[in-house]
Amino acid sequence: MSVVSRLYRNETEFDFVGRKRIGFTISAILLTLSIGSLLVRGLNLGVDFEGGTVIEVTNEVGATVTDVRDALRPFGLETATVQLTSSVDIDGIRVESEIIDDLVERENVVSAVSAVAGVDPTAANVTAVGPAFGQEITESAIRALIIFLIVVALFIAWRFEWKMALAGLAALFHDLILTAGVYSITGFEVTPSTVIAILTILGYSLYDTVVVFDKIVETVEISQGRRSLAQIINDSMNTVLMRSLNTSLTSLLPVGSLLFVGSILLGATTLREFALALFVGVAAGTYSSIFVAAPFLATWKANEPEWQEIETAPAPKPEHAPPPKQPKKPKQSNPKTSPAGPPATGPKPRPPKKGRGGKR
Repeated sequence: MSVVSRLYRNETEFDFVGRKRIGFTISAILLTLSIGSLLVRGLNLGVDFEGGTVIEVTNEVGATVTDVRDALRPFGLETATVQLTSSVDIDGIRVESEIIDDLVERENVVSAVSAVAGVDPTAANVTAVGPAFGQEITESAIRALIIFLIVVALFIAWRFEWKMALAGLAALFHDLILTAGVYSITGFEVTPSTVIAILTILGYSLYDTVVVFDKIVETVEISQGRRSLAQIINDSMNTVLMRSLNTSLTSLLPVGSLLFVGSILLGATTLREFALALFVGVAAGTYSSIFVAAPFLATWKANEPEWQEIETAPAPKPEHAPPPKQPKKPKQSNPKTSPAGPPATGPKPRPPKKGRGGKR
């Protein structure tokens, strides 16, 4: 039977705990790359976080990014972020630059961009975001994340135990760092939509981890101290494995379509940052719930006295073991019904002597 067939039948017997080093090694490599990129390159924060000036115009003449940069060079804004946007029958240009405090200079920049795009400057949409507003959004995002993590830890500790709460938080931080690392490596802009997507994937990752932990607790109650912790976690993981994979696939397919087909092939970049965070987060959440949270919990709880005692105890006998076979006793014959046995050994008896009246 193939692996796929056994997956759909919940008949897999993968040793997740025994091979936890493989998952830990892969996570360590990915986390090292992500942290290294965050330290070296950092994140490409949008104007909503750092502040700046946003100019949006309709691209009537099909101007390119190079044309827009050439128009911005006399103002010292050649490093500004320039994006070609598109929607239904409408192409546009979006320019994000540092804050332009001088109103006259701002009008000149708007006129230059509008001239390249072939539109009137009065039709341009100009938005100025101050640094105070960006700092307020950043603090709100961090505050929401901290509150979310605290509530999650308290809920898991109340529902299960505090070690499971810390293991779940470890998986959440694992997903957070990987998602931030992908943004740093690709250079995608971090927008408020990205924050919303990250909070969404944290909830998804938490759901998958809680399902795994709930199955572990249920299996522990059923085993009644007759099975080791590694066996319990492996059986629980194999039971919910297909459910986790199905949930992930049904989430990744539409998000992947939005990311790859919508933003890359069709050029609809409006939701690109949102779709990227969702795609990476869902994939990382599925991976961490299977290969990080449960094996980490097994490593941590393996040193507890009760599990050490079960690990070193002799294997219990089966509950319905057949009784030992007794040696067969020789059958005793019934003298009333059984025929006479063989004659006894020894000298044969002499025949009786004939009477005196008999012939000689």
